Amino acid sequence: MAELSPLRRRMIEDMTIRNLSPATQRCCVHAVAKFSRYCGRSPDRLDLEDVRAFQVHLVSTGISWPALNQTVCALRFFYGVTLGHAEIPERIAYARAPRTLPVVLSADEVVRFLEAVPSLKTRTALTTAYAAGLRASETVGLKVGDIDSERGVIRVEHGKGGKDRTVMLSAQLLRILRVYWRLAKPQGWLFPGRDANRPIDVQVLYSACRSARAAAGIDKRVTVHTLRHSFATHLLENGTDIRIIQVLLKTTTYCPPTSRRRVDLLSISSALW
Repeated sequence: MAELSPLRRRMIEDMTIRNLSPATQRCCVHAVAKFSRYCGRSPDRLDLEDVRAFQVHLVSTGISWPALNQTVCALRFFYGVTLGHAEIPERIAYARAPRTLPVVLSADEVVRFLEAVPSLKTRTALTTAYAAGLRASETVGLKVGDIDSERGVIRVEHGKGGKDRTVMLSAQLLRILRVYWRLAKPQGWLFPGRDANRPIDVQVLYSACRSARAAAGIDKRVTVHTLRHSFATHLLENGTDIRIIQVLLKTTTYCPPTSRRRVDLLSISSALW
């Protein structure tokens, strides 16, 4: 294993101090290293004109705006924190997000989609992603002990940004998970991989989405994130306050509402089970 340069080590230490997740650290280090290779010099010897030239180069390659902004975040951190040039980060421009509407499935499409997933484990995982508004990484990272049936919540550890949060656990989803548990008997990971000591690979969910979309005859592009968008939309259509939806999707703590307006998300697809 190659020894880290002092500059790279310092950047990693700066990110560790600020509790950035290992995945974020890898992305940032990779972005700065790519910048250095493109310019052919150590990044601490490069200035704003070099950053601008690198951004122009990335745009010319057809890079997506999220990937470009990920690089911008890395460079802003490198110059502002690791090198201590507080005046530089604000001068490194972010790419503006294109205004596109997210793909959303109708209730009928969700049913058809889930029916088309042949594997019990994968179907239950995707159902959980939809019914709790989870990201793919959050879904595969669930453990049996994360299901809190008494409080009606699911604990999500190390979500986006390395944050923990809790999300709603509807009565329908709880019943589905109980049936799944009786049949599959998972012990540690809720959705284990072939090796029971490791969770199911996130690529399994991605592949299942592609296959189920085709089998269900759905023309829309369907990903786990599509299910997450659909979750929020169906909550909104059922009269849930937009602020509650924001809490369910983004924040670190959620206490399930006691009012009658709480939505049992899987009531529309209970026929599947």
